[in-house]
Amino acid sequence: MSEKKEAWMRIVVGIVSGIIFSIWKTLVMVLSVMNFIYAIFANKRSKTMAEFCNLWATQAYNFIRYMTFATNTRPFPFSELAKVMHAVEMKSRK
Repeated sequence: MSEKKEAWMRIVVGIVSGIIFSIWKTLVMVLSVMNFIYAIFANKRSKTMAEFCNLWATQAYNFIRYMTFATNTRPFPFSELAKVMHAVEMKSRK
């Protein structure tokens, strides 16, 4: 696809992916609060919730890279979910 067409396509990708990531972000914010409360009462963090939030962070990073012309690889849902960049750390600081 030519650069001009790819630039126009970013409008469509930006709108569709932006809506999806906004909804996902709201869910991540709720899960972050839930994980905070869980950590206080259970004295440990939920790895599952942390991994889900970490996946969102990776996808949001890829979305921003695409929208700022740093890459031509389209973000989710126009491509597969990218692998997480960094693993969730579950070790306590002592």
